[in-house]
Amino acid sequence: VSDAENWFCECPKLYSGKLCQFATCDENPCGNGATCFPKSRRDAVCLCPYGRSGILCSDAVNISQPSFSGTDVFGYTSFLAYSTIPDITFFYEFHLKFQLANHHSALEDNLIFFTGQKGQGLNGDDFLVLGLRNGRVVYSYNLGSGTATIVSKPLDLTFNIHVIHLGRYLQKGWLKVDDQKNKTVTSPGRLVGLNVFSQFYLGGYREYTPELLPKGSRFKNGFQGCIFDVQVRTGVNQDLKSPGTPEGHPSSGRSVGQCKDSPCSLIKCRNGGKCIESGSTV
Repeated sequence: VSDAENWFCECPKLYSGKLCQFATCDENPCGNGATCFPKSRRDAVCLCPYGRSGILCSDAVNISQPSFSGTDVFGYTSFLAYSTIPDITFFYEFHLKFQLANHHSALEDNLIFFTGQKGQGLNGDDFLVLGLRNGRVVYSYNLGSGTATIVSKPLDLTFNIHVIHLGRYLQKGWLKVDDQKNKTVTSPGRLVGLNVFSQFYLGGYREYTPELLPKGSRFKNGFQGCIFDVQVRTGVNQDLKSPGTPEGHPSSGRSVGQCKDSPCSLIKCRNGGKCIESGSTV
């Protein structure tokens, strides 16, 4: 079976989604372009677009450091989508920081960012993806002739904020996590260019159906926690810039909140002490 996008599902009246996997809301009570999800025959839930919150998504919220809730009970992820990153073909470098919501589910199989697509005709399964798996950072890319993957050492969970630097020049990729050693990899095959056409997704995907994504880029859940200071450059002599058009502005998103400064980010325990927030479970 060809993976080319030359098909679509024509959904019966009560269903929507790429694979008709969602039952729609008959009378949509949600405002401001929210996604309506039927919780039961009588009750609907509104999944708010970027910049909105509240039960019916009527409240405006100013987001400077996005907070992601992972994959909800309906199978939707919270996410931000930015315009396609230009000129990423031969060289890129990303810097970002993140703070985990917890140390259990937030480390199991969670997407941090993704751009790419399933192979279409002559174009291969090109993608670039970063995520967390079993407490380690996983960075993978495919230039069309096979996947290259770097897996970090386990994260030191005494760090409140984790810092990631990663990059690629032609086939060679590298990853640096916190104070761990820099790790490198070379992608297989002969292709040297990353050809991606999708938007740049942060924290999750628009429609979470892993079958629609190229193999090797699939993470089961969205990110849980805060991601901030995402910066990218696509030339060695360029300055790092935030993604988006205009810079730093997402084109869309869903179920994203504003990250709250945690008490522990302001406290430095002495003599090897560990700050634990009493309000949340670790």
